[in-house]
Amino acid sequence: MIIHLRAAGVSLVIDARGTRVPVLVHWGADLGELSEISLASVADATVPAIGPSSLDVPLRLSLLPTLREGWSGRPAISGHRAGSPTIEFDLSLDRVTGSGLCREFVLVDAAAAVTVTVELELTPHGVLRLRHTLTNRGATAFELGSLDVVLPVPDRAREILDFTGLWTHERRPQRTALAHGTWSRESRHGRPGHDDAFLTVIGAAGYGFRAGEVWATHLAWSGDKRTWAESSPLGRVVLGLGELLAPGEVSVVPGGSYSTPWSIAVHSVDGLDGLSARLHPWIRSWSTITSPRPVVLNSWEAVYFDQGMEQIAPLVDAAAHVGVERFVLDDGWFTGRSDDRRALGDWFVDAVTWPEGLHPLIDRVHAAGMDFGLWVEPEMVNPDSDLARRHPEWILGGPSAHTWRNQQALDLGNPEVFDYLLGRLNALLEEYPVAYLKWDHNRDLLSGSAHRQTTALYRLIDAVRTAHPTLEIESCASGGARIDLGILERVDRVWTSDTNDPLERQEIQRYTGLLIPPEYLGSHLGAARSHTTMRSSDLAFRFATALFGNAGIEWDLTVASGAEHAQIAEWIGLYKQLRELLHGGTVVRADSSDPAVQLHGVVSADQQRAVFAQVSMAAPGSAIPPALRFVGLAPDTVYRVTAVTAGANAQLIQTRPPAWLESGGVSLPGRVLETVGLARPMLAPEQAALYSVIAE
Repeated sequence: MIIHLRAAGVSLVIDARGTRVPVLVHWGADLGELSEISLASVADATVPAIGPSSLDVPLRLSLLPTLREGWSGRPAISGHRAGSPTIEFDLSLDRVTGSGLCREFVLVDAAAAVTVTVELELTPHGVLRLRHTLTNRGATAFELGSLDVVLPVPDRAREILDFTGLWTHERRPQRTALAHGTWSRESRHGRPGHDDAFLTVIGAAGYGFRAGEVWATHLAWSGDKRTWAESSPLGRVVLGLGELLAPGEVSVVPGGSYSTPWSIAVHSVDGLDGLSARLHPWIRSWSTITSPRPVVLNSWEAVYFDQGMEQIAPLVDAAAHVGVERFVLDDGWFTGRSDDRRALGDWFVDAVTWPEGLHPLIDRVHAAGMDFGLWVEPEMVNPDSDLARRHPEWILGGPSAHTWRNQQALDLGNPEVFDYLLGRLNALLEEYPVAYLKWDHNRDLLSGSAHRQTTALYRLIDAVRTAHPTLEIESCASGGARIDLGILERVDRVWTSDTNDPLERQEIQRYTGLLIPPEYLGSHLGAARSHTTMRSSDLAFRFATALFGNAGIEWDLTVASGAEHAQIAEWIGLYKQLRELLHGGTVVRADSSDPAVQLHGVVSADQQRAVFAQVSMAAPGSAIPPALRFVGLAPDTVYRVTAVTAGANAQLIQTRPPAWLESGGVSLPGRVLETVGLARPMLAPEQAALYSVIAE
C-alpha cells in the first residue's frame, strides 16, 4: 500500500508496498488530493536510476536504513548479542496497522530475532512524531548500540542551523553549509546541557524568520542524545536523531522491549516562524497548563541564602504591593543550608532559620493574596550533608565522584533513593500548601547511566504529580540546561536562563521560543545591575524583555524606590492585560538587514490585535535605521498602531520622533505595515519600545 497523510499544509507519502522496509517518499509541502493511481505514480517516479559501480537495485532510503539496504551513511540501528559479532540487520515489513493520521509498521528480522515497530503520527498541526520500539524475540539478551530516527530531506536543503551555548548564554545560534559528510552534535551531560543543539534546522540557503523552506527535528528527551545532518555522496541528505547510548547501557532481555524517545519533525515553507506556528499550537494541545500564568517573585537574587521571617516578610509585602501573584522561596530554607556547600539532600525545614516551620511565612503570603512556591533540587546531594554521610552508596559514581558546584548526583535508579526522595517531597507537600515547585538540577552527571537516571526522573516527577494533581512544577537546570519536550510534558514552566540581563535574554528568549511557547518561558525583571554579567540596564529595557514570557521578578523590592514600585505595578498591570494575547497568540519575528535592530511580537489567533517590541541590541549600522515592518497581520485589515508605555520610557537619540509617532499613531492595512513599514524611532543601544496594533 501507499500511504498519504495530510494535515495543515503538510504531506507525508510512504511506500509500503511489498515486504521491504517502507520508504518515506515525501515529507514536506502539501501535495493535494491524490488518487491511489497518482500516489503509485509519485512513488514510482521517485525511484532513482542505477548508476555505474553501485548497488544493482535502486537505492531508496527506508524508514530504518541499514547497510544491508546499501545505505553507507550512519545506520538507524545497531547492536549485538553477547559473544556474537555486530548484527547485520535485514529487516522486512510484517504488517501495517493504524488509521487516520497514525500508522504502525511492524518490521521483523528472523535471523537477528528482533522486531522493530515504527510508530508514526502526523498531528492535525502538521507536526510529525516518530518512535521506534525494538522487541527481543531471541533466547539471549540483545545489547542495543543505537536505535535512531532517520528522515530524508530534499537535496536543496543545505544550510544548517542549530544551537550551542554555556551557562547564562544559552541557545546561541550557529549556521553552516552542509557539504559531503556529517554535521553531528552529541550531548553527554546526563541532561541536554547549556550547549544543547536544541532544534536542528536545515533548509535552502538564506532562509530567515519569515521566508524560506525549512525542515527541523527535536528529540523529546532529557538525557544524553545525538542529532545530525548528513549529506552522502550517494545523493541523499538526511536528518537523524536519537538517544545517545553508552556501550552496554541498554540490554534488552528476552521478550523485553526498548522504545526510543519521540522524535519531533516539522516542515515549514514560511521560514523559522512557520516552525513555531506549528509547534506552539501542538504543544498547547497537550500542555499541562490549565490557568493563566501568574506573575512570580522569586527570592533568590533578593536575599540569596540569607533567609528568615525578618528578611523575607518585607519582600512578601513589597511583592503584594506591586501585584505579584506567586511568591517563591528559593534555596536556603532547609536544615543547615547557609551556602551551596552543605545540606543539599536534607529536605527538612531548618528549625533555626524557620523555628515555626514555613507556616507563618505561607500564611503571610496567602493573606497577601499570593500562592506559595518552593525551591528543591531532589536529584543532588552535598558531600557535607546528613544524607551523604548516612548513605554514601546512594551517590552516583560513589562518594569519590567529582563534585560540581560542590554537589554530587544521587542514583535515582536505586529504588531506595527513589523512595526516599518521593517520601520527602510528599511529606513537604502534605504538610505545607505549596502550589509550585521550582525543581532545579545544577550539574552534569559525569557518571552512571544517563538512560537509567532520566527514566527514573520522569517516573519521580510523574509520581509527585499524581499524588498532588494541582501542583505546578518549573524545570530549572542551572538555568536553561534542561529544556526539551520530554521534560515539558511534565512541567508547567521552564527557567529559560540564570541570567536576567535583558541584552542576553533577548537572544536567549528569541531562539528558545522557536520551539517553546512563551507561556512556559520564565522571564524575570532583575535589578538594574545583573549579577551574572555585571552589566547595568535601564528599567524600560528590563520591562520590555521580561514581558514576553511568564513574567516575574528577581529583585530585592525592599530597596527599590517608591517611584520604581509604581512603575513595576504599572508594568505588571500591562502584563495582566496582555496575558491572554501573549500566551495564546502567534509569535512573530521580523527579519532585519541590521542585526542591531529587531522587531518581534505576538499576534492574536484572529489577527485582531497584536503587541510588538522594537529592540535596539546595539548601535544601528546606519543613520536612518530600517523601517519597522509589522509582520503576521491580516493583509487587508486596517490596524491602528500606537506606542505603549510599560512603566518606563525607552531612551531615544533623536531630535524629533517620526511623524507617525508624533501625531499619536497611524492607521494602515496589514499589507502596508508588513511590506512598507513605519519609520523606526531612534532608540539608544540596549533599549526597547512597545507598540499596540489593534484592528479598526
